[in-house]
Amino acid sequence: MTQSQPFELPNFYMPYPARLNPRAEEARAHTKAWARGMGMLEGSGVWDEADLDAHDYALLCAYTHPDCDGPTLSLVTDWYVWVFFFDDDFLERFKRTQDREGGKAYLDRLPAFMPIDLSTPVPEPTTPVEAGLADLWARTVPAMTKEWRARFAENTENLLNESLWELSNINAGRVANPVEYIEMRRKVGGAPWSAGLVEYAAAEVPDRVAASRPLRVLRDSFSDGVHLRNDLFSYQREIEEEGELSNGVLVLETFLRCTTQEAADAVNDLLTSRLQQFENTAVTELPRLFVEEALAPHECAAVLAYAKGLQDWQAGGHEWHLRSSRYMNRDGAAAGPLAGRLTGRGTAGFNIKALLAAAGADRLRSHAHIPFQQVGPSLLPDFDMPFHTTLSPHLDGARARNIPWSHAMGLLAEGVWDERKLIAYDLALCSAGIHPDASADQLDLTTGWLTWGTYGDDYYPVVFGRPLDLVAAKFCHDRLLTFMPLAGPAPSAPVNGLERGLDDLWQRTAGPMEPQARETFRTAVESMLKGWLWELDNQAQNRIPDPVDYMEMRRFTFGSDLTMSLSRIAHGNALPPEIYRSGPVRSLEASASDYACLLNDVFSYQKEIEYEGEVHNSVLVVQNFFGCDYPTALSIVDDLMKSRMEQFRHVASNEFPVLYDDFDLSSEARELLDGYVRELEVWMAGILIWHAECHRYAAEDLSHGTTAAPALPPGPTGIGTSAARLALHLPTASG
Repeated sequence: MTQSQPFELPNFYMPYPARLNPRAEEARAHTKAWARGMGMLEGSGVWDEADLDAHDYALLCAYTHPDCDGPTLSLVTDWYVWVFFFDDDFLERFKRTQDREGGKAYLDRLPAFMPIDLSTPVPEPTTPVEAGLADLWARTVPAMTKEWRARFAENTENLLNESLWELSNINAGRVANPVEYIEMRRKVGGAPWSAGLVEYAAAEVPDRVAASRPLRVLRDSFSDGVHLRNDLFSYQREIEEEGELSNGVLVLETFLRCTTQEAADAVNDLLTSRLQQFENTAVTELPRLFVEEALAPHECAAVLAYAKGLQDWQAGGHEWHLRSSRYMNRDGAAAGPLAGRLTGRGTAGFNIKALLAAAGADRLRSHAHIPFQQVGPSLLPDFDMPFHTTLSPHLDGARARNIPWSHAMGLLAEGVWDERKLIAYDLALCSAGIHPDASADQLDLTTGWLTWGTYGDDYYPVVFGRPLDLVAAKFCHDRLLTFMPLAGPAPSAPVNGLERGLDDLWQRTAGPMEPQARETFRTAVESMLKGWLWELDNQAQNRIPDPVDYMEMRRFTFGSDLTMSLSRIAHGNALPPEIYRSGPVRSLEASASDYACLLNDVFSYQKEIEYEGEVHNSVLVVQNFFGCDYPTALSIVDDLMKSRMEQFRHVASNEFPVLYDDFDLSSEARELLDGYVRELEVWMAGILIWHAECHRYAAEDLSHGTTAAPALPPGPTGIGTSAARLALHLPTASG
């Protein structure tokens, strides 16, 4: 009897057709011989020849790399045979037996087979996975730059090492929350690794822009699309047959407490959103990147070829999933965007749902938001805050000293804030809650950063957002970067409040730092500034952001990295940098940051939606994505806050002890990291106290004008007047 499917495959958004490389049979014959030579077939205990034939990875690669030559297609196919063999081998050896210690030892050997310098000797392979990796690395990397090798090696290590994360969750019987899942799936799912092979087969991107936001978003949205599609097709095999817990359908089924079919449809909606994020980035952000980075024509062509290669992979991967015996795809052709429909004149209406999915009709909803709608007072859930903090005894002094400092910097003389607003916002209260043990000078410094960051967050929408003056905003951004020199003084004198405040804070904060810490801190501030530009871009498009892009950028716009970096400064060089780069520490910080960001969105909903016409609020993002009302969206955001808090506590209690053992940390280092966990607990508790007690978000503050956005100062308008308008906000140095 044929096993029934747990849900019907949805109508997929796929506006570009799959194409098949004519060299597929050549790759198929080559890779079978290669897999047998590496010991992956008979006797491996994982596959035999029939398994390899049924999976048909050569067909996958022929669809996903339709334009490359025969030898390239064969090499890429070998890589995919290797990675799928690794996945199945790791499942049999360690996931089914829940042997984390053995899995870690297995994984720890593999980086040695990927030396960046090819003159470095590699160990003697002892398994088919090691033999395959050694062979593939030696055949692949000579054609690529050292920078590409480093990126590809990192993605390969992530792909391998994050299998331990999956194994740990299986051992704990734990289903990840949606944000955690998306981030970790990129590593363990392997699509960033696939993007590296797209570079090999299509075009290597210039290293100087490889880490830029546009290239990062192209890679990440591509990866999410690949993984979410795979989750839909592999749900039955992974959940019902293998006992997996890392599947997007299961994640949403658990988080939303809905049926499997509803979860599958929601995953497909998110898949569509990520593909449309890819398209939006390619159309709106790549051209600006080319100009700002002054890329040469051949470099622009390489980036575009890479983007096209990712698009080809997306289309080809979908086609392969419809055909491979590895996945649940009965009636899959009918779920495709083009196949399975009646054709010919007058037949399009017979499958309107599929047609609308193929056309991406949901995209229109993101651009159709009407700003300044009346939404009433912000609804506040019962915040589940398990942590506590005290207020610094220096609070009153910091409040008093922050007023003259803000006047001296010019923050209260530009028509955005006045002293009344500064007092109402009470940034010293936030500082006293998140840094209760700070000295008076340290508390003043934290208060200054919070004041400057909050002022900038208000300044950009008023000065640049209302007239949609993105050119002036970029000019302001570039000027601000000059006031954070890594060495020596700033090249010019500050001429307005934002510049003067940053110049003062930077000298007081970064001056005593070691060079590496100064560079890390500068990156944190710059990320926040870039986030403000990103918000202006969406505002100009009247575009409610994609949910994943919103969550990831919200950490920057909120300034989470900046304030967390202030805590790290106190640790000095007591911990190696790889500790802070480790998965558990990043997961801890991200979950704390997301809790605070979502908390801010809940409090600021009326202020942002009704009074400011904003599109950057998680409650609005959820309303748009699910097509639901405000209370329903708030309930979902509240659940996400709770799940992020639960993740924070899970990481601290379960993943940090393993991290300590994996790095063999000293008792002093363990105590320092335990202290950092406590600092983040205090950070979250202090942020909640500030939101509840300041006069920035409450309905009565909004109606009395305490937080209402000011009108723009008068000035010329029209083509060619942006510089004149900007001059209104650039007082002379003496002013």
